[in-house]
Amino acid sequence: MKVWRQALRGGLHEPTAKRVRIEHGGQTVAQTDRALLVWEPRRIVPSYAVPVGDLYAELIPAADLTDAPDRARFPVLHPGIPFHVHSAAGQPLTVRTAQESLDHAALRPSDPDLDGYAVLDFRAFDAWYEEDERIVAHPQDPFKRISIRPSSRQVRIEVDGHVLAESQQARLLFETGLPTRYYLPWADVRTELLTPSDRHTYCAYKGKASYWSVNLDGRVHKNLVWTYKQPLHDALPVRDLLAFYNERVDIIVDGVREERPVTIFSQTG
Repeated sequence: MKVWRQALRGGLHEPTAKRVRIEHGGQTVAQTDRALLVWEPRRIVPSYAVPVGDLYAELIPAADLTDAPDRARFPVLHPGIPFHVHSAAGQPLTVRTAQESLDHAALRPSDPDLDGYAVLDFRAFDAWYEEDERIVAHPQDPFKRISIRPSSRQVRIEVDGHVLAESQQARLLFETGLPTRYYLPWADVRTELLTPSDRHTYCAYKGKASYWSVNLDGRVHKNLVWTYKQPLHDALPVRDLLAFYNERVDIIVDGVREERPVTIFSQTG
């Protein structure tokens, strides 16, 4: 957590031994053995910076965004905050590939330690690879990890006094910087209360999540439940299990009601 807090303050960058490749429009935009992981101040996930010489694209100074949100409004720059909301000094850049121009898809940092590098917007490009494995959502943080453990503790999930699930077969997922998530078998969840959602999200450590909403007494609790149908290898133990947002439900473990945490997911819906 000390390193994570340092990253939030900014000024942290780390080399990686992984070969990084970026593809867009069916072509390689960059390939490098000299990538750096860079944390902008207050941005809670890292970005990749690549040497300008390893880019197969043109970098052009980008015009100021007149409708850009005020960065001061965001105490934490979570993955839902656009890349162009920078907290680090530097020159915003447009990346011009053979097919198109990607506005504000890069930043040339003012930090002299990053001279000759461009920080790139993960979402602006079609695909990223570390060695020959595709990565999703954002680069993994080397100071963050997930671990999953089976547990026989009695776990009960409630919303507005209604019991949604009870299980002694949970798998507990521990992820740096987030509350413990309780993944439960379908047989232990009142699935008749669930309605499939069209929401999908991507996690760099777990993969693509699918969501369900919960219908109770005519009230819809949107996107309260999720599962990973085809998780990444680190998350295989929670494949096809169901998890609930601790921030929006009551979780009772061995008869003790847990306090609802406050995170960036508290208002997710």
